[in-house]
Formats: sequence, C-alpha cells, structure tokens
Amino acid sequence: MVPTSYYVLLSAALFTIGAMGMLVRRNAIVLFMSVELMLNAANLALVAFARQQVNPDGQVLVFFVITVAAAEVAVGLALLVAIFRSKRTTDVDEVSTLRG
Repeated sequence: MVPTSYYVLLSAALFTIGAMGMLVRRNAIVLFMSVELMLNAANLALVAFARQQVNPDGQVLVFFVITVAAAEVAVGLALLVAIFRSKRTTDVDEVSTLRG
C-alpha cells in the first residue's frame, strides 16, 4: 500500500506546476490548463486524505469539484472563443479590453 505522504507530495508538485504555469505563461489556454492542474492536485489530496481516514466525504467533495471544474472549462472556453473571434489572439497581455 502506498503511503498517504506520497500522494500529498505528488499533489504538491502538481499544484506547484500549475501555479508556475499561471504565473509564467500568458496564453489563455495554458492558463486554463494550469487551473485544471491545480484543481486536480487538490482533488488528489482530498482523495488521499479520505482514504487515510476511511471516510467517503472527501470523495463526494471531489465529485463536486470535478463538476465545477467542468462548468468552468465550458464557460471559459466559450469566452475564449468569443474573444479570439474579435481580437485574433489568445495572449492575455494583448487582450486588455473586451471592446472591439
């Protein structure tokens, strides 16, 4: 059986990679992927602690986090497509206003 500390270390590494992606990259698609990576890192930690405590509440919370993440991706990508149609770029620095 794999110790919980390994899952927590993997979760911390994934969250750090996602946070660095948010801070370093300026492409909106990469920003969305970084947010998803951070949410999945939090989900991994929740499942690991729920397994350690033998309590399904953490897994139920992960289900809701995944649902919210899917809705966030759908709305975010719809906004990204709308902005790309008017500005012709996905670079966050170049899109300073939403006016055409």
